[in-house]
This record gives sequence, structure tokens and C-alpha cells, in this order.
Amino acid sequence: MTHPVWPLFDLIVRTPRLELRYLDDDLCTELAALAADGIHDPAFMPFSTPWSDATSPDLERGLLQYQWRCRADTTPSHWNINFATVVDGVVIGTTSLFTNDYPVLRQFETGSWLGRRYQGKGFGKEMRLASLHLGFAGLHAEFATTGAYADNAPSLGVTASLGYAREGRRRVVRRSVPAEMIGFRMTREYWERTLRRADIEVTGIEAVRDLLALGDLPEPTARES
Repeated sequence: MTHPVWPLFDLIVRTPRLELRYLDDDLCTELAALAADGIHDPAFMPFSTPWSDATSPDLERGLLQYQWRCRADTTPSHWNINFATVVDGVVIGTTSLFTNDYPVLRQFETGSWLGRRYQGKGFGKEMRLASLHLGFAGLHAEFATTGAYADNAPSLGVTASLGYAREGRRRVVRRSVPAEMIGFRMTREYWERTLRRADIEVTGIEAVRDLLALGDLPEPTARES
């Protein structure tokens, strides 16, 4: 059903293995329960903001509050579009596309996580490919970026397998101590030549492009730089 006011609720990205569905309140509740069941070893922190250190029910409530803020703060120049990753009707994780000054920079960043029992099965790579398809094919981006801590081997492995170019390291604070974050970038030209797939489908994108004032933004010419 087409949502009469907020077309992001109708946005779906489908691959042969999974779907990305924009997070409504029901999907947020399922995602919160998944987060409470465990995302990572408590001794390790993969997130820049250590929100997963919270205990239930504060963790679940904080997740919903964050998703509500992302919806409320959506503008054409700044957005954080968050999805539930769904397999056979079950929420197994989440992925996000976020940006600032998009009409000028034509660049988005991705972030994601999976419930612990769904890790190591190839879903992380598949949902990254779905996110890249949405950003490049659906939103006409020129560049995609991502980042991970230097000790986050699973995330770095997915990024390396897709051929991102490394952009360098920077020191950040993680749980009140220094840590190293590695940045990566991908050009549209590389995605078109190497990763674009014919079996990924995006529905509801035209209304979303209107919401984000992208209706008149032309599809960019591929570039390698």
C-alpha cells in the first residue's frame, strides 16, 4: 500500500537472498528485540556510539528513539535512511544510508549490523550490495563511503571483498580510549563496472526521490577519481 504522506515506508530493496525494508514502528520493535538478544561480544565495540552497551529495556527504547529522530530529521540535504534486513519474513539485522549536503556532494555512507546468530552466513555482503544498488541506481550517487574500526575483521572483510579504495586512518575515542577507524570509498564507475547486478530490485524509489528533492537531479556521468 502506498503511504499517503511518508513514501519511505514503501521503499523496499529486494535481492534473491533478502529484502531491505524501511523501518516502521513494527519493524523497529522486531529489530530492538534482535539487538537485545545480542549483536557482538560484550568485550568488543563495533559502533562509534556504544549504544549496544545499554541493558534491556533501555537498549530497546533507545533504539526506537534513535529511529524516530532519524525520521524527524530527514531533509533533502541531510538524511539517515534505515532499513530492516528481512529474510523469509524474519528481521535479521539492519543497514543504513546516510549523508549530509547530498545534492552537492552526491555521496552517501553505509553502516550495518546483524544479529549474532545470523553472522557469518554471507548476509552482510548481500545487504551491502543492496545498499550500494539503492544509492547508485536509485539515488544517483557518485560516491559511496564506509568505515570500520581496525579490529573489526568481519566488516573489513566485507569491504575488502567488494573492492573499496582505502582512504586512510584516523584516531577516534571508543569507550573512552583511543581507537583507529579506517575509511573507504567507492566510485560510481567502479560499481557500474564491477558490482552492478540485474537481480536487485528497488520499489517505491520515485516517490522517495521526490521527498528528497532529487526529481530534477540528473544521473551522473561515471568517473573514477
